[in-house]
Amino acid sequence: MKSYSELITIYDYYERYRYLRLSGKAFAPTFGGSRYLNQMFYGSLTNWKSIRNQIIIRDNGNDLGVEGFPIKGKIYVHHINPITEEDIINRSPLLTDPNNLICCSFRTHNAIHYGDETLLPSQLIERRPNDTCPWKQ
Repeated sequence: MKSYSELITIYDYYERYRYLRLSGKAFAPTFGGSRYLNQMFYGSLTNWKSIRNQIIIRDNGNDLGVEGFPIKGKIYVHHINPITEEDIINRSPLLTDPNNLICCSFRTHNAIHYGDETLLPSQLIERRPNDTCPWKQ
């Protein structure tokens, strides 16, 4: 099982993504005909809303909890280990365990679920003196 405590030992955003990547298939059903359970859990459980706020504060609203990657717009709190129908029915501790949760943006969330690294923000190029003047190198 993956965990937040292991994830935070990885400092690079892109490496954290690779650690979390699930390589799912686009448009594959999640929870099948029981998707309503998933929606009920996220929409009504006061405990979920409380833990969600705690995770956002813990991660400072940064994508995958990495400084320098602030989330602009809606913040998703992602289950590091995907939850199942049984987890919701049985109220598994994994549902609200901070060690199983991380903040991410919508695009990062989709990249994790579909294994599509092209959805991630472009890596910044480190600038060096005279890098735009080839004749000065």
